[in-house]
Amino acid sequence: MRYAIYFTPGPDDALTRIAANWLGRNPFTGATSTAPATSLLTPTEIAFHTAAARRYGFHATLKAPFRLAEGESEASLDKALAAYAATTEPVLIPHLVLGQIDRFFALIPGEVSPELNRFAGDVVEKFDRFRAPLTDAEIERRNPDALSQIEFRNLCQWGYPYVFDTFRFHMTLTGRVSAEESAKLRATIEGLFGNAVAEPFAIDGLALFVEREPGAPFMVHSYHALGQRRERKTA
Repeated sequence: MRYAIYFTPGPDDALTRIAANWLGRNPFTGATSTAPATSLLTPTEIAFHTAAARRYGFHATLKAPFRLAEGESEASLDKALAAYAATTEPVLIPHLVLGQIDRFFALIPGEVSPELNRFAGDVVEKFDRFRAPLTDAEIERRNPDALSQIEFRNLCQWGYPYVFDTFRFHMTLTGRVSAEESAKLRATIEGLFGNAVAEPFAIDGLALFVEREPGAPFMVHSYHALGQRRERKTA
């Protein structure tokens, strides 16, 4: 069993609904759906391109999937995440844009946000005590020979290569896409997501995702809105 701390919009957010429709699965409910037919791609083609992202659900990685450290439990992790979220303010970014990272499409910030990067780094540090050290097999699955020296050090120290200086906020929408298919995917995704990401975007919640067994789809175990304790005090 593995856990992960991700950002994802809340269960009733319009972007959550659009992403679930695109990926074919809602990680809050487990409901699956057939991808929409578009003028450029068939539902079967969309299902093929979203297969890798579907298992993880719509999210941005903050604390990558990990096994629990000895002495910790699902309840202790969830309690700590709730307490952290209650005292942490949302981060506002001007807007999201569609980009490509290592040939997969993802929603990414339209400009660099030092505040967002600090927030992500804080989550990595604060919750590392809940993470069991990686096994040799887990390290090998990350293809360490392809990592830079800094990325490999991050992997060994923090369980994930892309943290702190190598962090890239992204909400994955496809697997790797060939150059020949890239234009059709870009046009289709922009048509479906364009209105939902044009406005200022708030990173305003943390979700605890869980993989109940190896290879199982990741599900939202709990969702915690940011800044709730401050709101209660001023109510």
